[in-house]
Amino acid sequence: MSADLLIVEDIQTFYGHSQALFGVSLTVRSGEVTTLLGRNGMGKTTTVRSIMGLTKAAQGTIRFEGKDIRSLPAYRVAQLGMGLVPEGRQIFPNLTLEENLLAAAANRRGRAQPWTLERVYELFPRLAERRRNMGANLSGGEQQMLAVGRALMTNPELLILDEATEGLAPLIREEIWSCLTHIKGMGQSILLIDKNLDALLAIGDRHTILEKGRVVWQGSSAQLAADAQTQEQYLSI
Repeated sequence: MSADLLIVEDIQTFYGHSQALFGVSLTVRSGEVTTLLGRNGMGKTTTVRSIMGLTKAAQGTIRFEGKDIRSLPAYRVAQLGMGLVPEGRQIFPNLTLEENLLAAAANRRGRAQPWTLERVYELFPRLAERRRNMGANLSGGEQQMLAVGRALMTNPELLILDEATEGLAPLIREEIWSCLTHIKGMGQSILLIDKNLDALLAIGDRHTILEKGRVVWQGSSAQLAADAQTQEQYLSI
């Protein structure tokens, strides 16, 4: 059985006086893909922000590799081994594609085969072709590939993607899913948010559904695929 890499227990998060998360709990195991599901505005991004230390959880426990990280600033959380692909990509528009990748590069754990420019370009050949282009001049799909590559360049133990394929053309979405499947096969642990249920069922090991800031369902891909009532109640538009 895979070891627990990230354990989130009963976190409660607020924006000012407004509570956004009500006792959210989930676990990501080493080498597995865990997904966060739910309609818009149900707390998925807030959960990611709480894990990363960007929006502090007021209560609860967040443990990464056994270390309590709830009180740590975001830069320390990242240094411990979390790589975030944020919603909206948030690349540096005034840097070249390659400068964006190099700006995040780190191998703090001294991996024998770390992610490098060459490996990222092998994963996303389109990026190699555009390496000298400014971030602002990239298409949405190229920016998303860059955001994934930038996170991988930190050599994370846990890769977190918030809306992995939102707003992308079908062919680009397929390329992103193919690359995520590839890196999962390499043993990469992933926490993933997206709206493409079929793709999430194919790549995911376990799933957590949020509704109004609360966990309403958790289970495996096989269990969710067989549960049409849960899909209709919490995931249909």
